Amino acid sequence: MVVIKTVKSQFNILLTFVNMIPFSPPRIDQRVLDEVNAALLSGWITTGPRTKLFEQKISDYCSCKKTVAVNSWTAGMEVMLRWWGIGEGDEVIIPVYTYCASANVVIHTGAKPIMVDIGEEDFNISISKIREAITPRTKVIMPVDISGFPCDYDSIYKLVEEFKGEFIPKNEKQKKLGRILIAADAAHSFGAIYNNKKSGALADVTCFSFHAVKNLTTAEGGTVCFNLPEGFDHEEIYKEFCIKILHGQSKDALAKTQKGAWRYDVLEPGYKCNMTDIQAAIGLVELERYGDNLTRRKSIFEAYDNAFNNEKWAITPKYSAKNRETCYHLYLLRIADVSEEQRDAIIQEIFEQDVAVNVHFQPLPLLTAYKSLGYSIEDYPVAYLKYASEISLPVYFNLSDEQVSMVIAAVKNAIKKVLGNAEKEFQSIHSN
Repeated sequence: MVVIKTVKSQFNILLTFVNMIPFSPPRIDQRVLDEVNAALLSGWITTGPRTKLFEQKISDYCSCKKTVAVNSWTAGMEVMLRWWGIGEGDEVIIPVYTYCASANVVIHTGAKPIMVDIGEEDFNISISKIREAITPRTKVIMPVDISGFPCDYDSIYKLVEEFKGEFIPKNEKQKKLGRILIAADAAHSFGAIYNNKKSGALADVTCFSFHAVKNLTTAEGGTVCFNLPEGFDHEEIYKEFCIKILHGQSKDALAKTQKGAWRYDVLEPGYKCNMTDIQAAIGLVELERYGDNLTRRKSIFEAYDNAFNNEKWAITPKYSAKNRETCYHLYLLRIADVSEEQRDAIIQEIFEQDVAVNVHFQPLPLLTAYKSLGYSIEDYPVAYLKYASEISLPVYFNLSDEQVSMVIAAVKNAIKKVLGNAEKEFQSIHSN
């Protein structure tokens, strides 16, 4: 009986989702199915020719020097930090307004995440706060392109040049660079543009996420894009990184298929986080039609702007500037002059109208793992203010114009109901 009740409960939940406008479903259609099926029938389903082709196409698209495909942003960034020599005693500067993965990977290496507040104009890391946080222990700055809007990379590069005299390298790679490494968390920003260059070529190293909810998906997966200065051998870096992500093995499975090439060595105790050809098959289709994806997402952003720009309660997101353009990943709508509790009530009302929304993100000190390490949200007032008033609206290729109108109506109705009730309560209290 317990099993039957559980199944019925899960079925009812499924029915609810079927009738709801989802937040960010992946675009899985016949083209994707055909390519994945071809990969399955090819006899090669782990890292192979499709993965290698995907890496090259990502490099071509981003104009970076070399790309390594991995099974997640998280694994890629952690292995990259370890490859760079990050460990105990080191500090990595990150924004407090980000997903926990940005901090988790730093913790895993034994280094300390130094969290700083975000800027007033957008949701990205504050340049002035980075400056205040730099010490001789700082080895990496990890800007996060929240919602797909690029950070101010020119200013970050100026900072690391300014602090070169205080940089203390721990190994030959760090000595060769001679400054703090800029490692971009571009989990949101594939296709974004800064100074006429695409994300992937904006930092020394860039890590992308191709998780199911991202603009471009491989179901799970990511890439590490290298764009280090002259003097670094990117072919050698690629070979070294491929060894690290496959248990330190000197040959991958594709190389061992050559006649008589079965013998291999293990050069170091590495990791297991390579991308598979099944994942790459999805990514190759997604990449081929990515321009259409961005065009549709931009039109949804514009529809939201047109609907909310004249509303007194609405703070619409900044997603383009003179030298920057988002990849239209997340539409971060803010509600003016509301408490966190009112924002939550608005979200609940939107859900009641069968529209799924989200919040990006809870600042890290609000999470138990980081609160228990001594981080306090009181130290990050800008991040908290923006978090407490933010609602992320659905944006994806298959979201129809009719559904966009339904999202807009749901938001406006929820605002009217929650804030209207709050106004009535306020008037009632003060009339007594």
